[in-house]
Amino acid sequence: MGGEAADRAEPSDAQRESLVPSTPEPKYTVPGMTQRDGGDVIRLLTMRLHALNDLALTLKHIHWNVVGPHFIAVHEMLDPQVDSVRDMTDTTAERISTLGGSPPGTPGELVAQRTWEDYAIGRAESIEHLGALDLVYTGVIEDHREAVRATDVSDPVTQDMLLEQLRSLELFQWFVRAHLESAGGALSTASASSERDAAHKATEQARKQP
Repeated sequence: MGGEAADRAEPSDAQRESLVPSTPEPKYTVPGMTQRDGGDVIRLLTMRLHALNDLALTLKHIHWNVVGPHFIAVHEMLDPQVDSVRDMTDTTAERISTLGGSPPGTPGELVAQRTWEDYAIGRAESIEHLGALDLVYTGVIEDHREAVRATDVSDPVTQDMLLEQLRSLELFQWFVRAHLESAGGALSTASASSERDAAHKATEQARKQP
């Protein structure tokens, strides 16, 4: 997911309404939940679905476009992440349907409703992609955590699903960050303001290491 982490922040309730105009209140939802709450969770999950679909595409883009001496390590590390994130999209879409909604799965819907820009890096060395990917994961994880907080009372079942996804997303970010951490524990991307900046900072730290 492109742009700065702030650009990927979960929108407010009012923004959600404008970002997802094709998502009306459901005509039914799960027992014990109001249709209004069901609609709120559907809108929230719609944005998480877009984020996960975008993440899966971004991971595959990096898989195809990484070059350099560490190509094969990064190339092969990413495919299991792609598979896992694709499973998350399926689970999220099915939860939207369970709540009485209609999960949007077309590229046009994703592009029209997302709050972030395209991934910024093309063909590049592995450390550049890993630096940028760290920011991508940060944005997805921050918004997933916000969604966890938002469903604490209204829908613990959805919350449980999101928590399970977070376990994997945070693990995958750790795999990425292991390449970006110095021996002293400093993360090269800690102060990065954009994906390109993160790619640059990751490269600079790698050059300084023996």
